[in-house]
Amino acid sequence: MALLEIENLTFTYNAAHTNALENISFSVGRGEFVCVCGPTGSGKTTLIRLLKREISPAGSYSGRILFDGQDIRQIDERTAAAKIGYVCQKPEQQIVCDKVWHELAFGLENLGLPNEAIRRRVSEMACYFGMEDMFDKRTDELSGGQKQLLNLASVMIMQPDVLLLDEPTAQLDPIAAAEFISTVHRLKTELSLTVIMIEHRLEDALPLSDKVLALENGRLKLFGPARAAAAELAVSPAFRDALPSALRLWGRFDIKSEPPFTVGEGRAFIESSFSNRVRALTREAYSHSDAPALEFKNVYFRYDRNGADALKNLSFTVYEGEIFCILGGNGSGKSTCLSAASALVKPYAGQIRVFGKKLKDYKNQTLYRNCLSLLPQDAQTLFLHNTLREELDGVDTQDLPFDLTPYYSQHPYDLSGGQQQLAALAKVLDTKPRLLLLDEPTKGLDARAKHEFVRIIKALRSHGVSVVCVTHDVELACLMADRCAMFFRGEAVSCAPAAGFFADSSFYTTAISRMTRGYYEGVSTLDEAERICRLNVK
Repeated sequence: MALLEIENLTFTYNAAHTNALENISFSVGRGEFVCVCGPTGSGKTTLIRLLKREISPAGSYSGRILFDGQDIRQIDERTAAAKIGYVCQKPEQQIVCDKVWHELAFGLENLGLPNEAIRRRVSEMACYFGMEDMFDKRTDELSGGQKQLLNLASVMIMQPDVLLLDEPTAQLDPIAAAEFISTVHRLKTELSLTVIMIEHRLEDALPLSDKVLALENGRLKLFGPARAAAAELAVSPAFRDALPSALRLWGRFDIKSEPPFTVGEGRAFIESSFSNRVRALTREAYSHSDAPALEFKNVYFRYDRNGADALKNLSFTVYEGEIFCILGGNGSGKSTCLSAASALVKPYAGQIRVFGKKLKDYKNQTLYRNCLSLLPQDAQTLFLHNTLREELDGVDTQDLPFDLTPYYSQHPYDLSGGQQQLAALAKVLDTKPRLLLLDEPTKGLDARAKHEFVRIIKALRSHGVSVVCVTHDVELACLMADRCAMFFRGEAVSCAPAAGFFADSSFYTTAISRMTRGYYEGVSTLDEAERICRLNVK
C-alpha cells in the first residue's frame, strides 16, 4: 500500500478565480524519493503545503489526501506533527529558538517526550549531522547552510515517515546545496524515508530521484520513474531547460545512446561521441569602460561592536555598463556588501563611491532617484498592499517580458516565490536606476524565467545600466556576467572575466565546465559545449 495517496485533488485560493491545482492524482510508496518540478506558479508549493496539514494554504479543496491509508484531515495532531516533516525555502523562517540544542529539542519537548529520551535523540542527531562544534552556538550566528541543516535535523529528530522539502537549497551556495541534497538522499536510503522535494535546480536532485512529478498550470503533466520522465520532459519547452546539463547536451544531437544524467555520464557521452581535435573556441578578450559605477576601497563593517568583521578590507570596482556577479559561500559578506553600497548600513572604515561620488555626498535621498536601486533577497519586504493590483498600481509593466495580470486579485504573500521575485523586480525597475543591485534575484524562478531574466539584464546593460548581482546560481552568473568576484570571509579574494573565472574554479563553476574540463578548454555553457562538439564530430 502507498504511504501517500492523492486522489483527484483540486484546490482554489480564497478570492481566486482559477484553480491553483486541478484534478491531481498520484501515489508515493515508502522509501521513494520524488522530485517535484514545474514552471514558476505551476502549483508546486501549494501541493506540498496541502500535504502538511498545519500549514495548508487558505482556500477550498476537493478530492482526498491519504496518509498511510487515512484521510490527512482525520489523523491525530501528534501523528500529523511528527510523521510528516517539512523544511521550507527560507531557513530563517523555520528556526524558533535561540540556541542550536534548543532548536533540536523543541519538537520533542512539544511531543511531551521524557527528558532522557530527548537528550538521547538530540545527542544522536547532533552526531549524525556533525553538529558538535555548533551545538552551543546561537542560531542567529549560523550561516545559511548551517541553518538549513539545523532545520533538517530538527525535523528528522521527530522520526518522520515523510519529508517534504520546498526548494531547500534555493538560498544555499553550490557546495552547501550539494551537501544538503546528498544528506537527504542518505537519510532516504538509511531510514527508508519517503522524500518529496520541490527543486528548480535539477542538476544534483534528479539523478538521486526515484520518480519525477511534473506540474504545469496546476495540472499533473507527468509522474513516473526519473529517467523515463526526464527523457519525456526533454522535448517540452517548459521543462527542458531545468534538466541536468548532460541530458540537455545529449538532447541537442541525434545520437543513439543511453541518455546521460550525471557529470560522469555526460563526460563518457562526449568522449565516446566526439573527438577533441579542436580543444578550444575562439573568443574576444573582455574589455570595460574606464568610468567606475561602484567602488569599494578598504571597506570594513561589523554588525556588532564586539563581533567579527562582516566586511574586511573589501576592495573592488564595477565599471559603467558592466554586469558584475558576486559569488561565495553563505556568510561571506555578499549581501552585506550590497547593503553597504545602498547606504543601508554604514562601514566604520574605508570608502564607497557611486559614479565617482562618495555615498555621504548623496543628500536628501538623491542616491535613490534615478541612480541606485536594490532588489533585496527577501522580495516580501517590498510589498505594502493587500493585492498585487494595488502593489503595481502606477508601475510601468508594458516592457516586461512576463505577465502578472492573472494574479492581480491575489495578496502578494499568496504568490509563489518566483512570482514574488518578478513582482518585486517590476517595482525596482520602475525606478529607472543607473546602478541596479540584485541579491539572489532568481531564487524561485524556473529555468525559462531565468533565461528571460538574463535577457532583461542584458537589455538593461545595452541601455547603459550597470548591474551588480549576488547569486548562488553559477549557471545564471555564467550566462550573464561580464566579470565575477569570489567573496571569502568578507573579502573579494578574486575578480576576473567570467570565462576565466569559471574555467579555473572547481566547485563555483557549471556542470558543463566540470564535464568538459581536460578534454576541451574554457567551455562553461551549454551553447559553447554544443558548438565545440559539432566541431569535433567523429
